[in-house]
Amino acid sequence: MLWVFVIFTLFNANTMIAESAVLDSTKANVVLENANGKSRNGSSNIGHHLDPSDWDDYRSQMHSLLDECCDRMTNYRKLPWKVPPADLRKNVAIVSKDVGAGSGRPLSDVIDQIVNEIMPHATGNTHPQFMGWVHGAGIPSCVAADLVGSTMNSNCGGRNHGAIDVEIACIEYLCEKAGYKTNPTTIPFGVLTTGTSQATIQSLLCARTKKFGYEVRKAGIRGLPPVRVYSSGAVHSCIARAMECLGHGSDSVVSIPVDPLTGKIIVEKLKESLEEDKKAGIAPLAIVGIAGSVSIGAYDDFASLADLAEEYDTWLHIDAAFGFWSRLSKDPKILGLTENMDRADSIALDAHKWPGVQYDCGAIIVRDKTHLRNTLATRPTYLQSESEGLASGDTWFTDYSIDLSRGFRALKLWTALQVAGDDNIGAAITDNCDLAAYMGELVSSSSVFELATPVLSNICCFSIDPSVRLADGSTVPNISKIATKLQIEGNGVFSLIKIGDKQCLRAAIVNHRATREGVAKAVSDAEEALGGILNA
Repeated sequence: MLWVFVIFTLFNANTMIAESAVLDSTKANVVLENANGKSRNGSSNIGHHLDPSDWDDYRSQMHSLLDECCDRMTNYRKLPWKVPPADLRKNVAIVSKDVGAGSGRPLSDVIDQIVNEIMPHATGNTHPQFMGWVHGAGIPSCVAADLVGSTMNSNCGGRNHGAIDVEIACIEYLCEKAGYKTNPTTIPFGVLTTGTSQATIQSLLCARTKKFGYEVRKAGIRGLPPVRVYSSGAVHSCIARAMECLGHGSDSVVSIPVDPLTGKIIVEKLKESLEEDKKAGIAPLAIVGIAGSVSIGAYDDFASLADLAEEYDTWLHIDAAFGFWSRLSKDPKILGLTENMDRADSIALDAHKWPGVQYDCGAIIVRDKTHLRNTLATRPTYLQSESEGLASGDTWFTDYSIDLSRGFRALKLWTALQVAGDDNIGAAITDNCDLAAYMGELVSSSSVFELATPVLSNICCFSIDPSVRLADGSTVPNISKIATKLQIEGNGVFSLIKIGDKQCLRAAIVNHRATREGVAKAVSDAEEALGGILNA
């Protein structure tokens, strides 16, 4: 009977296995049916919740939008800044009960609003007579990079993918242009940032770990002595803001006087300040040199600053937001402005300024890759690298940055450098400096304006000649009225700056579309605007 029992058991087991396989197959078919159709609650499961339901229609709309963008780029020279309409903010507001914020709107309707209501009201920095602030003019080739970068949607914090290699190529290029060289103990490196402001925070973090050791990352600043950062009075506000972010406060930044003719920091005054603070027990955290001051486009003496940094065992950082790119000029005078820049421990720069790369794209580069990594790297277990697969890769940029999620901004810089090339970008930079000098000549020959300071690079600042008076003999009203009138009428953009006790119009020429005719017109329009004020 035993053998009968065994046969019966095996038969039942096989039957159960067969039935189980049928059930599993049925379940799988149900899953596939649901995946290709509707779930039990009726929602779609075909994976296009946020994708277009009609890709051909999407393609057609995108082609039309690209034509609109190309039309705008073609007409950049005819499109100055204009005042946005008063109801624009109301028109673009997103209210949760509205269709747009709830069930959504057709892409075609949204594109129409973008093209007709939003795109016409840009900053105006693509226009050749935008000279007020240091805003890059944009390069059409970078529009292609933005399109592809958005399509790829890469997170450049790390992992093994092509965008990382493109960013490494950009960083190596920047290090080469800075004059940084690999030696037996250090390798230059860096990371792309949103801009110089972010790069400055990371640079001063490096200065702090260099001064006090990597333990400060955990222990914080409570046990540290007071610190000081030294720079000229023309330093950008991002230095003070960085020190606020680091917890030391903006009072830790001291302004050293500059030579009124050259705009360079007075090295003797800097040394005096270093000595005084040393006696007072204040630690020198960093010296900040400037390559292209915001006010007048001055460049510091980097060799002298580097000597002092070595003598007082402190970090040398260079704010080269726009001035870094003068290294591409073939004019010896302009190229010489950044001589000895390679002696800096860190350099912050923007690609979205003088080269014209679309916003945003900045960088920090350093002489010592290992120190940058040791200052910033933080790897939780879920971000551990692997030897193979997507989680591999020898460079994770989050180890060199305060960001983890990072866009593919490198593609814009890479594209600009590939299409335009060093020679053309350098020629535009040389031309901008020549145009600033030309504006200086026009102002010097003007009967109503006077130069506020010599033109040192690409910035020209001028004020109303003190001999100019209103009809009743009183002084001319604030020069800001001239700047505002020109902007509103679409006749060029100047910004305002105070040099000494004089309020000045400031032209910072970084636009590759700027011309001699445009510069002459800007000065002529400014004279005409002043004349209108005088006659009124």
